[in-house]
Parts: sequence; structure tokens; C-alpha cells
Amino acid sequence: MTNIAQQFGNSLQSFFEDEEGAQIIEYALIIAVVSLALIVALKALTASGGGFSTFITKVTTCLSTPASCAQ
Repeated sequence: MTNIAQQFGNSLQSFFEDEEGAQIIEYALIIAVVSLALIVALKALTASGGGFSTFITKVTTCLSTPASCAQ
């Protein structure tokens, strides 16, 4: 019985000393922050009068009527 308790204690100790899970959470938080920054940036670029909307409109026009594109 003591052998089982000792093995359980060792397993529990190694679980608390393992830092791999903390690193995964840190990476997930970094990805979440970068994703939010990209969403905010794209919202600003696609807002009315934003440069990205103008660019997309010009690309759409060039694709639909190539003769109207200025090179």
C-alpha cells in the first residue's frame, strides 16, 4: 500500500513541476492578442474611407474590366 501511495505522490509532484502546460497557455494568449490586434487593424482599414476598401474596389474594377486599369 505504501508503494502505491509513494507512486501517487511522485506522480502528483511531477504534475506540479511540469511547466509545459503553462507555456502552451502563454502561446495561446499571445496568439489571441495578435489576432485581436489584426481584427482591430482590419476594421480600421475597411471602415468608410479606409485605404483598404479603396484598394479592393480598384482590384475588383481591374478584374471585371481590364481595359479600365491604368498601368
